[in-house]
Amino acid sequence: MKHCGTQELETGRLLLRQLTIDDSEMMFNNWASDPEVTKYLRWNAHRSWAETAETLNEWEKHYSEPTFYQWGVENKRSGVLMGSISLMPANELRTGWHLNTELLGPAWEVGYALGRKWWDNGYMTEALCAVRDYWFNTVDAAWLAGVHANENVASGAVLQKAGFVYDHDVVDHKFDGTAVPCRAYHLVKEEL
Repeated sequence: MKHCGTQELETGRLLLRQLTIDDSEMMFNNWASDPEVTKYLRWNAHRSWAETAETLNEWEKHYSEPTFYQWGVENKRSGVLMGSISLMPANELRTGWHLNTELLGPAWEVGYALGRKWWDNGYMTEALCAVRDYWFNTVDAAWLAGVHANENVASGAVLQKAGFVYDHDVVDHKFDGTAVPCRAYHLVKEEL
């Protein structure tokens, strides 16, 4: 792998870009404060713009690192920030795969959130396909993992539309330690 960090990506409708503290208001209003959006995520809905600003401030500190991947998902036409998508090392997903991870390398997991008013329009699938292609073609990684809460069937549909294949059941944990039954998916570059 040749880690390249969060580079700007563009699709037909979307601009995937680094987020800044100036995005706090849109992120808070459009998805981070909505308990319906965060219901199945590891983190809880933000209670204030300050909490969102603190998160963005932390992310900004890491954008210079080649192994940090965190994009804002922006509608190119309107300039509205609709959500976010990230790639992160998934150390807790070392075992259980129906793949030869010794050969393929460590697990990296995709994560995403999209504001409710943009659901069911294919935006997250479009963003995920752009990140997937960047991961395989630019970073030159061999595979990618995706995990969703069993109850979050919409997230599973996004993964499947982007080519991910169900692999096994797993118990994931929210940041507060709450156990969440999940489904783990994989996508191998050679199988695309």
